[in-house]
Amino acid sequence: MGSFIKITEQPSDYRHLEKMPVAEILTHINEEDKKVPYAIEKVIPEIEKLVLVAVDKMLAGGRLFYIGAGTSGRLAIVDASECPPTYGVSPNLVIGIIAGGKKAMTQPVEFAEDSLTQGWEDLQKHNVNNKDVVIGIAASGTTPYVIAALKSCRQHGIITGCITNNPGSPLTEQADYPIELAVGPEFVTGSTRMKSGTSQKLVLNMISTAIMIQLGRVDDNKMVNMQLSNQKLLDRGAKMLMEKLPGTDYTKAKALLVKYGSVKEAMESQGR
Repeated sequence: MGSFIKITEQPSDYRHLEKMPVAEILTHINEEDKKVPYAIEKVIPEIEKLVLVAVDKMLAGGRLFYIGAGTSGRLAIVDASECPPTYGVSPNLVIGIIAGGKKAMTQPVEFAEDSLTQGWEDLQKHNVNNKDVVIGIAASGTTPYVIAALKSCRQHGIITGCITNNPGSPLTEQADYPIELAVGPEFVTGSTRMKSGTSQKLVLNMISTAIMIQLGRVDDNKMVNMQLSNQKLLDRGAKMLMEKLPGTDYTKAKALLVKYGSVKEAMESQGR
């Protein structure tokens, strides 16, 4: 680890931010943000490998876990929590875990990320086992909570992946399928909620979306399994059904949705 340099902690390429006009601040942040998709583009083959192994495990009854601390943990919870409403899957299929628990979603929990045992304990609360895949997320690649959790997973024969913004980090060493996003130093030195966090969010979107499509939760390009939890989604679902079932008017489409709960179930009720 002696030669390991954290890119995420390197000084910003910009100086005297407090003297910059607002327009300049915003322009430079935007310039930095533009680097993110290019960093991701370079590792699409690595993301693909992780998606394929996760799909295999999930088709065989396994689950996908994300585990992280701070910003990384919050992004993990956000992505996992959006799978049930978007794709109608069980909340137990994609599970996000954050160091410090629910409280840590809105405020920092002191020293939560430093524990070498709590990550594995938090995974065990969900009876994690070798059918599952666990992805550790840490911009620094040095978060003890996440590294130790992946290490324990490997000792128990559980497939591991990681998302980090520092190539060659200790976290990478514990991942069977590492994803290293070299987005460079942050606009505000060390503020990894910026480019690093953005890159993690984009990759989590890619992973969960690709998995859900592979698991058959999308028909054509439509979210046919989404939970119809508000009027906007009910309206969107009714329009989807009208498209899928020619001759069905809006009132009937909506009635079918209310009765069956999803576009897919409503279509199947009509023999489609």
